[in-house]
Amino acid sequence: MTIHDCSAPSQPLSALRQVADQFKPRGQVTDVQAFGKGNINSTFLVTWTGPTEGRFILQRINTQVFQEPQMVMENIHIFTEHVRRRLQQNPLPEQRRWDIPQVLLTQDQQNYWICAEGHFWRAISYIETTKTLDKIQDHHHAHEVGYALGMFHHLISDLPAHQLADTLEGFHITPQYLQHYEQVFQTAQIRPSPEVDYCVRFIGDRKASANILEKAKAEGKLQLRLIHGDPKINNILIDTQTGQAVSVIDLDTVKPGLVHYDIGDCLRSGCNPWGEETKDWQAVQFDLDLCEALLSGYLGVAKDFLTAEDYDYMGAAIRLIAFELGLRFFTDYLAGNVYFKVNHPDHNLERALVQFKLTESIEAQSTQIEALLRRLQ
Repeated sequence: MTIHDCSAPSQPLSALRQVADQFKPRGQVTDVQAFGKGNINSTFLVTWTGPTEGRFILQRINTQVFQEPQMVMENIHIFTEHVRRRLQQNPLPEQRRWDIPQVLLTQDQQNYWICAEGHFWRAISYIETTKTLDKIQDHHHAHEVGYALGMFHHLISDLPAHQLADTLEGFHITPQYLQHYEQVFQTAQIRPSPEVDYCVRFIGDRKASANILEKAKAEGKLQLRLIHGDPKINNILIDTQTGQAVSVIDLDTVKPGLVHYDIGDCLRSGCNPWGEETKDWQAVQFDLDLCEALLSGYLGVAKDFLTAEDYDYMGAAIRLIAFELGLRFFTDYLAGNVYFKVNHPDHNLERALVQFKLTESIEAQSTQIEALLRRLQ
């Protein structure tokens, strides 16, 4: 494998074009722009022209998070090939579109490229005439987000979980995040404030319920399946013409897990009209109407493979995953912001407050959520 210098600090655009050149079809790279709002990887949109023209996504994988990136790429390959076969065997109705992100190969037919600085790069097809949104726009959008997650789970429901590697061991295992928080808390240089005190109390009050999903898994009540791992609403592509969901992107976290992780994460992300980055954290509420629309879209596709016990733990998952993300944000704040990208020192604290307030709202509406799940089952 050829290795080149991609650091080029004095000429960053030239350096990025050099990386993009490893993946593009025959032609010339004309533009590279920062793209998206991901908290982990560095993502760019590449435009190229020549005998043909087009765009693709270029990403530098965060190898501190994904320590075996080749394994991530192998998972994506197995996943995309399986979904492609499923759609060929059972095409969707003509009025529905479903696109699968395609991994682009380098000039020497590899699905990644490593530069001289050791950075791990990959390229993925850009799905045109689509958009992502950071907040649910209306009930139709919520329904389509739910449909997208349901379709994602449906298309891989017959792919045995053991065929994909666990690329992020411990991901969504709430008791392990709690243990890490307690370790960090013991040595953290904490600046006292009402917000920090609120977070500490909030976590302490919920320690006992942190293992509810893992306990159910250990008891055989919930089974491992393949999951997306990060199905927040801005990982759902929406067709700009029809308003329909057409793909789920950001496949790095596809791995064995509980579908409850995905359901909880999608609802946590989709049913907070204030969004994850609001500074008005005390106003955050879990929108039950959006929850109904999203779950209706999901269950309309996913009912065939869900069990009665899967339904029993959905309400707990909705609460737990919001709490878990708040716990992760607060832990990273205490640790000095070493995991999630931040715009300022208190950014992860603000994010944690949003998720904890959302958890409070979910808890306050738990009776209504359980009644909704019974009605939709």
